[in-house]
Amino acid sequence: MIPADTRAEVVLLRDGAEVARWPLVCGPRLDLSVVDELARLQLEARRQGCSIWLRRACPELVGLLRFTGLAGVLQVGRQAEELEEAGVEEVVVADDPVA
Repeated sequence: MIPADTRAEVVLLRDGAEVARWPLVCGPRLDLSVVDELARLQLEARRQGCSIWLRRACPELVGLLRFTGLAGVLQVGRQAEELEEAGVEEVVVADDPVA
């Protein structure tokens, strides 16, 4: 059973294969200590020849990771990667206003 205060599932990958996973359980508020913990975890995983990504991250966590510039480093989800492997390229519309 997944705890109610789970913000995401941390997945440990080695050579693209999932070797472990666990819930990222936080208190009622997300803050930079969570980002720091995830960044340190990714650094240690890379030292061991692995990487982490976040599955089912809550919108608040995704926003915080994007705000800090770490969403790409921590691989929030794999949707972009899977689309790229399938040959789908990102389309940019030149006259589309920036949000």
